Amino acid sequence: MFEGLDGIDWASMEHAYGTAEEIPALLWALRSPHTEERRTALDRFYGAVHHQGDVYPCTAASLPFLFELAADGATPDRAAVVELLVSIGRESLERGFEDDGAEIEYYPPSGYVQAVAFLRERGVEFAELARDPDPDVRLAAIGGLGLFLDDADRAAAVLCERLAAESGIAARLQVVQAAATLALRLPTALHQVMDWLAGLADDPAQCPVTRFAALIHRARCAPDEIGEDVVPAAVGLLRETARAIPVRPIAWAPSCSAASTDTVAPQIVAAFEDLDRHTRVYAPTTALLRTFHEALGARVPERTRVLAEQLNSPDPGSRLDAIRMSGELIRTWRGDHTRLLLLVADQLTTADEEVAVEAAAVLESCHPIATQGREALASHIDAQRAAHGPDVWAAPQALLRRSHQEAVRALARLGDARALPSLLAALDSDVDAWRAIQVAGHLPQAADELVPRLGDHLRRIDLSQQWNEMSANAILAALTALGDPAAVPAVLETLGAAVRHEQHGVTRSALKALAAFGPAAAGARDTIRSLTTATDAHVRPAAVAALWAADGDLAEVMPLLLSLLDDRITFRISDAADLLGEIGPPASVALPRLRNLLTHDYEWVRVHCAAALWEIGGEAEAPAVLDVLLQAMAQNPATANHVVACLDRMGPLAEPALPLLREQLALPRRGGRYQSVDHDEELQRVGRILIARLDPPAPKASAARTA
Repeated sequence: MFEGLDGIDWASMEHAYGTAEEIPALLWALRSPHTEERRTALDRFYGAVHHQGDVYPCTAASLPFLFELAADGATPDRAAVVELLVSIGRESLERGFEDDGAEIEYYPPSGYVQAVAFLRERGVEFAELARDPDPDVRLAAIGGLGLFLDDADRAAAVLCERLAAESGIAARLQVVQAAATLALRLPTALHQVMDWLAGLADDPAQCPVTRFAALIHRARCAPDEIGEDVVPAAVGLLRETARAIPVRPIAWAPSCSAASTDTVAPQIVAAFEDLDRHTRVYAPTTALLRTFHEALGARVPERTRVLAEQLNSPDPGSRLDAIRMSGELIRTWRGDHTRLLLLVADQLTTADEEVAVEAAAVLESCHPIATQGREALASHIDAQRAAHGPDVWAAPQALLRRSHQEAVRALARLGDARALPSLLAALDSDVDAWRAIQVAGHLPQAADELVPRLGDHLRRIDLSQQWNEMSANAILAALTALGDPAAVPAVLETLGAAVRHEQHGVTRSALKALAAFGPAAAGARDTIRSLTTATDAHVRPAAVAALWAADGDLAEVMPLLLSLLDDRITFRISDAADLLGEIGPPASVALPRLRNLLTHDYEWVRVHCAAALWEIGGEAEAPAVLDVLLQAMAQNPATANHVVACLDRMGPLAEPALPLLREQLALPRRGGRYQSVDHDEELQRVGRILIARLDPPAPKASAARTA
């Protein structure tokens, strides 16, 4: 066993966490008679040698020995080893080659190409493993037929054989998926596989799950050929599939996070818990449906129709997965999402708390366009408070607590004051208060009740502990959004503590808050002024902005701003340009430097400086400003929000931007900064207003003139 294993210089290779010299011990441990030893070795292999799908030279070097384990009937957990082999190969194919098959060059050197070459040499062995007496081994091996066996006829024949022989849903789905993978990898197999899949989809003798899979994977093979009949057929088969698969309750899994909130910010703990939850799949058809949605791409109405059927499933796990897919569609693609948002909001009435939690979370993430869910959220919150009392935010039942908190957060994001009682209860009880703090800034109408409580929380934060930075920043951001000068004393105390403990991130956040309060922060001038010479890259521009807001002394801030324009740090230049634009024509002394910065290497600097140039110099600067803005938007679409906002202020002089604006609004995917719902919706809104203003439709001829 493992002949040649000790002849490899494992110590000369590395995996994700350093030297690969432990690999021989891991391979031997995979043959151990002790379950825990095997499990630990497999976890380590995935965690270090195949870390997050990476394939290192040491990963490729281990493949012959993994094959020995897979082929040896005495190996326990052979299916897990085969699954590892397929995963290494799949990731190598996806990451190691361009769409045209050319090798991608990596530095440091990777093992992707070596892994693929080796696995294709052994492709025939996957055909044997796919016929193994152990059903788990067969299930794990089937995917390898589509990925590694280069004899298309043989691979297709084995897949047909396996489909006829396998009765389990998981195995049949794997066979159909492997066939499509084969067709996409080997063009010579495409027509044969497409015809086979079409026959399966139309065959009433096949179970609905198989027919559904065949229809979807045929669409995957040729997404440009999806006809008008495909989605109705898919919806019908999805309905049949839902009836064929037993309905199962969602198996709730408690948090697996072992992090202590005494040393880690609660936001971080929650982020890992969410990551763990979002990797779970609750329905056997979810992966298949994701494949279908990927094939449909920008066809938002068709995808909405499919999701509507998914959301109507009697199976709660299928609905939960469908809610997540709905959120992904809304956040990624433009279109009319009214119907889908209403369907998601309807899921709040379910008795399955996990489903309600996910529905509220999607409405929160899509809040700029989720007003359709407002009343459903408010009703859900009222019902929970009526059934469980006013302290339901802190309910001991984890699912109930999460369901209520997510709904309250979503309603608060919509600016609805009906979320306020629960937010106040959270701040008063200090149970998961950070969740309330994150959304408090969306309720400025309740600043008189929120600001004192937020100030109390801010004062209690110990800034001598670095991990408290995130919590302090969140409160300061909420106070900044609320804009109530009553917060100034608490912010000033925090600013002093942040400076003492060299918490530069908190210092910057406190300065931004003071800038939002304007002249109300005048009493802090001396403290602010002392920070305008700070060495931290972020603190200095924030201090200059706060000083201008509090004092408005142009003679004092102009030298500071001109110095920032000469900085090598790009965001300092951009911050200075933004403030100069806010000052406007009185900052005309900065015009020569701003003009010079229009040729800066970084497009973001050019955009900010061009906008400032317009605000200060006006019409005389319009040609140069317009040229910079349009070039930057074409080069980097992420600048679109900044560009369009400046174009909007330029009025009729922005007319040359019309072609680029139309091109931007015609894109099916969301755009703008971070390609997020809020930035993209604002981009579309301003873009449509601009187009209507710059190129109004011609008036219709009167009936009399026409006659």
